[in-house]
Amino acid sequence: MRRRLALLVASVSVLTLIAFLVPLALLVRTVAEDRATVRATADAQSLVPVVGTAELDTVRITVEQLVAESGRPVTVFLPDGTVLGAPAPRTPAVALAARGQSLTAESDGGREVVIAVQGRPEGAAVIRTVVPRAELTAGVTRAWTVLALLGALLVVVGLVVADRLAGSLTRPITELSTVSHRLANAELDARVEPAGPAELREVAGALNHLAGRIQVLLREEREQVADLSHRLRTPLTALRLEAESLRDPDDAARVTAAVDGLERAVSGLIRQARWRRSPTAGRPVSDAAAVVGERVAFWSVLAEDTGRRVTLELAPGPLPVGVAADELAAVVDALLGNVFAHTPDGTPFAVRLTADAEGVLLTVADEGPGLPAGAARRGSSGAGSTGLGLDIADRAARAGGGHLDLGTGPAGGAVVRLRLGRPPG
Repeated sequence: MRRRLALLVASVSVLTLIAFLVPLALLVRTVAEDRATVRATADAQSLVPVVGTAELDTVRITVEQLVAESGRPVTVFLPDGTVLGAPAPRTPAVALAARGQSLTAESDGGREVVIAVQGRPEGAAVIRTVVPRAELTAGVTRAWTVLALLGALLVVVGLVVADRLAGSLTRPITELSTVSHRLANAELDARVEPAGPAELREVAGALNHLAGRIQVLLREEREQVADLSHRLRTPLTALRLEAESLRDPDDAARVTAAVDGLERAVSGLIRQARWRRSPTAGRPVSDAAAVVGERVAFWSVLAEDTGRRVTLELAPGPLPVGVAADELAAVVDALLGNVFAHTPDGTPFAVRLTADAEGVLLTVADEGPGLPAGAARRGSSGAGSTGLGLDIADRAARAGGGHLDLGTGPAGGAVVRLRLGRPPG
């Protein structure tokens, strides 16, 4: 935009200068020609009284003196054919002036001025002088140079003014764009200083108001999620008391461990709702091998109860990934929970964790009926669940620099591949 405004001003300035300077240059040349012609005519007319009345010798001396003073050729044609002064042929202009008509005509050497002189007894005499081309254009080149420099100076001044004006317009626009990108990167404290024309100041005020409104809405949403999660602590406490009152120590330990896991998930949800991650903060790091191994061991108890064979392949750890441990545990729980929820009892499944140059790959495969169409859409479920498990896994993968892929195994079962990127450094 800044360059376009400068180009526009330059174009308008050049066109305006051409419209004024070209006629002015032509006028300067015309004035110079007329001034030289008038000066030569005045010199020639100064001879009229002498040529019309004086003796021949007096006329010759006066003409020679004028030629020496003016530097121009001056010739006097007398009626009897005598030619005084600079030798010159009888041109058509001289013949016309001999009939009593003074005039100015263009010739090869310059501009020819002829003056008819009456008063001599033998007839009309003619005074002829020629204004050279150099005298006609004297000072024109210098005047044109001055005009050209003046025009260039005006164009430069116009460009400087246009650049300043464009800068006063583009700087607020650039700042608006920068603040918009910062807001898009979750820097909700970013604000723009209203500047520039009234329209841009109004846009800046609207953007600041929008950023403030987004902050308020997000704060309210986090508080609502945190409050909702906090309400779960009361039934969790009651459930813990019920678990501790069980007579069988093994059952009590198992239920208590489940309650502890649920309480950790609720606490993590509260922390996540109340803590807004800064884009400049370091990414969380966890050991994928330890988290996956711990969660598979937890689900293996339920797998044994439902007659499922579990195959676990873990690459030697540690395997650092850019996902928090509690978030990765929730992802593994969601993937394994889908296996138990959407496959019949006795269906075997396998969990494989491998590492390569790109990061860590978690694969969960079962021998069940496979995934229904649209299973990756948030809230989509064909088995009465919330339909958020795969979406949670997908968002965690993308936050960790990876992605989620859904497929079908050789036997027709579902295959979920979760790619997790390594943390920076």
